[in-house]
Amino acid sequence: MAPEPLHCLVEVPKGSRNKYRWDPDLGAIKLDRFLFYSVVYPTDYGFIPDTAAFQGEPLDAMVLVSAPTFPGCVIPVRVIALLRIADEGERDDKLVCVPQEDPNWAGVETLEDLSGQVRGEIEHFWSIYKLPQGRTIEVQGWEDRDAALEVLEQSRSRWRDSR
Repeated sequence: MAPEPLHCLVEVPKGSRNKYRWDPDLGAIKLDRFLFYSVVYPTDYGFIPDTAAFQGEPLDAMVLVSAPTFPGCVIPVRVIALLRIADEGERDDKLVCVPQEDPNWAGVETLEDLSGQVRGEIEHFWSIYKLPQGRTIEVQGWEDRDAALEVLEQSRSRWRDSR
């Protein structure tokens, strides 16, 4: 079970067409690229520090927010689900979180609490955002909170073992 609150470092705010990325060598967030299509990130997007996902980078996290924050913002979050994605055939799991202290998301605890509209927007974004680059993203489906917490713990363990 994840200790609460968990923290997410935001790289890309909700509504952005800019893809920012944390650069550990710079110790800062830098502009990585611009999205080609007229699509925007449907959530704040970043990562959970002190984790290592399967590709070796920190575990990705989406944070459902009422209003966008900013690159570099650290949000205390609660994990509610997992979205499984394959990027060019490689596993690229994304935690789905809500802000710990936002009353607009206080009643959202599990995947079942997310509306079909929100799920659809998220799936659509991930399925098309890299198409202009000729890259294939496969949205493989949603997993519940327990599966998300298991992936989080595996990522923490992988990070600890790599140190």
